[in-house]
Amino acid sequence: MLMGEYHHNIDEKNRLIIPSKFRFDIGEKFVITRGLEKCLFVYSLPEWENIVNKLKALPFTKKDSRDFTRFFLSGATLCELDKMGRVSISSPLASYAKLEKECVIIGANDRLEIWNEASWQEFFINNEENFANIAENLFGGD
Repeated sequence: MLMGEYHHNIDEKNRLIIPSKFRFDIGEKFVITRGLEKCLFVYSLPEWENIVNKLKALPFTKKDSRDFTRFFLSGATLCELDKMGRVSISSPLASYAKLEKECVIIGANDRLEIWNEASWQEFFINNEENFANIAENLFGGD
């Protein structure tokens, strides 16, 4: 399980350090793609295969299926770490997530998420008061 929050800066060549705690779990090669809420999702290859299989099972006759598949797969990039534990993030992906300097890398169970730090703070602040209600709705409460 991937969990935790780490802060690193992306450099002028769009290289970002992946925290050592996460490197073993995501593997030598992994996939980065557009995520939801304007962040990037990072999947190990086995997790990526699970996602792709779920996408394949969606009915191509439904517009939502086609649209989401296009959104999700068109930005997907096979990546690997350099000797310093950095990953090069493509310009379209960095632009999508507004990665300019300060970034937050979080573990989110089966994936990593890479956020622009200001976007992460905004998400957290805007939702902080709702997390108890969200948990109750997801897990049921008495």
